[in-house]
Amino acid sequence: MNLIDTLINIEFFGTDLFNKDFYELVIKLLFNLAIVSYIVRYLYYNSTKNKDYLFTYLMISITVFLLCFLLENVKLQLGFALGLFAIFGIIRYRTDPIPIKEMTYLFIVIGISIMNALANKKISYSELLFANLSILALTYILERIWLIKKESRKNITYEKIELIVPEKRDELISDLKLRTGLDINRVEIRRIDFLSDTAQIRIFFFENENS
Repeated sequence: MNLIDTLINIEFFGTDLFNKDFYELVIKLLFNLAIVSYIVRYLYYNSTKNKDYLFTYLMISITVFLLCFLLENVKLQLGFALGLFAIFGIIRYRTDPIPIKEMTYLFIVIGISIMNALANKKISYSELLFANLSILALTYILERIWLIKKESRKNITYEKIELIVPEKRDELISDLKLRTGLDINRVEIRRIDFLSDTAQIRIFFFENENS
């Protein structure tokens, strides 16, 4: 009897200390992490240059994966997966709502993690690999090839708060264009600080028009 067989037969308070599902957990976790990391780091980040959600996407992916994998063993199956997907899929931050593109990537990250965690013996590894690569390929095509005109963003501190009112939006954009030298497409007012008479503004512009 080798060491692994010995560990498999050990119980601690009625629970196996080690079982053969551990290998499946490690392999699937590494596979899921590789797919999600590529999407988050090389597709999402290279497109948006936004570091705000990198930590969130990776940690949500790992957490959802482990929750689904471990709790799948207690027969919660599809109802659990859909319930968990719905809970995480409607995440909103009270002080800073997630933009639609970031929500889409969050949807992708959660979906991939649940799919990889709950895949059972009825689903072959080739089918699982095909599903992952299909999502990866479609994301790549939409982000890097089809949608060539990529919208970039920058966050700036702006002191002319008299221009942030809706009726002076055109004047605000013109002033920002003059100061930044960028052909700004749109702006978002993120935060206003009346104590210092400044505003946090996010400007959006197309990369290929300014390269």
